[in-house]
Amino acid sequence: MKPDSSIDSEFSSRRDFIRKSGLAALGMTLPFSVFSEGLKTVPMGVVVHSYGMRFNSKIESEKYPGFQNALDLMKHCHAIGAGGIQTTIGGWADDFSKKVREERERLDMYLEGSISLPKSAEDVGRFEKEILLAKEAGAGVIRTVCLNGRRYENFKSKADWDAFESHSIQSLQLAEPIVRKHKVKLAVENHKDWTAEELAAIIRNLNSEWIGVTLDFGNNVSLLEDPMEVIRTLAPLAFSTHVKDMGVQPFKKGFLLSEVELGKGIVDLKEAIQLCQKYNPALRFSLEMITRDPLEIPCLEDSYWSTFGNYSGENLARTLRLIRDRSYQGELPSVKDLSAEERLAFEEQNVLQCLNYSKKELLS
Repeated sequence: MKPDSSIDSEFSSRRDFIRKSGLAALGMTLPFSVFSEGLKTVPMGVVVHSYGMRFNSKIESEKYPGFQNALDLMKHCHAIGAGGIQTTIGGWADDFSKKVREERERLDMYLEGSISLPKSAEDVGRFEKEILLAKEAGAGVIRTVCLNGRRYENFKSKADWDAFESHSIQSLQLAEPIVRKHKVKLAVENHKDWTAEELAAIIRNLNSEWIGVTLDFGNNVSLLEDPMEVIRTLAPLAFSTHVKDMGVQPFKKGFLLSEVELGKGIVDLKEAIQLCQKYNPALRFSLEMITRDPLEIPCLEDSYWSTFGNYSGENLARTLRLIRDRSYQGELPSVKDLSAEERLAFEEQNVLQCLNYSKKELLS
């Protein structure tokens, strides 16, 4: 459902905060030279998951050597023209955090972190340590998720889902005082778990200037939501992004869903970016182009619906029409028949093609 004027009004104070604090947040991620020219367009960055096969890879490859850490990722992304990176923080040492900051400043790139929420009160210490490491490296925005899997695969009953929801809110409540204390923005991704309205309600109820959304442009197609309606709902709350385009095709149990090259799928990327910039001019756009086999979304199976309660059948009908009318032409991207070296090459090609599209069509 598109947010109405009352919801938009409710978001106005958050938008004001974002606009007022935008330059301060940028000060943690960009060198001073940017401000002498005013706020300017930063090239699209890269999410670490875009290199899911290459990051920490054990594959021996001369042409596509594995990235052993964030420094390797950052240097490579700079070499291919990316404006920054979003990467995992867990396992960093204090001295490594300082090295990342030095390299980030030298390369004039933005940095966003990615960490896990505290699972319990005993886990808050670990969470705070990672927040401090990310801040030391220059990350003013930290992405997180409530679920590392997929709603329709992880949970078999509404009771299981309700327990997950309760625990997730408790984790966010444990995290909030830490990010408020250290003035770091925590951004919760719509990660094939929450519908857009569910996540928006959770963020609004937390009522914290320091907790917002990592807006993934395509994940919620798997929950039968129109990607542009998701973006319209969550853009007012966005602190960071996962930019992607999605291809869909029919499948006997529902449909297939796959990340595809930007501009070749069902997401209106130009409108999406304009909406995000409207609410948060300081927002960075980070590519998450995951190279893998298509995901099977079994929305015609009874088990798919076990956590949704009275979810509207209109969502299913609209999604099936979308698949019929805008089915991806040709085969969806796949890696199952490729050698290890071919997979690495395909992954790199996808990232390069997407960054090139962004430079020409989106963030020029």
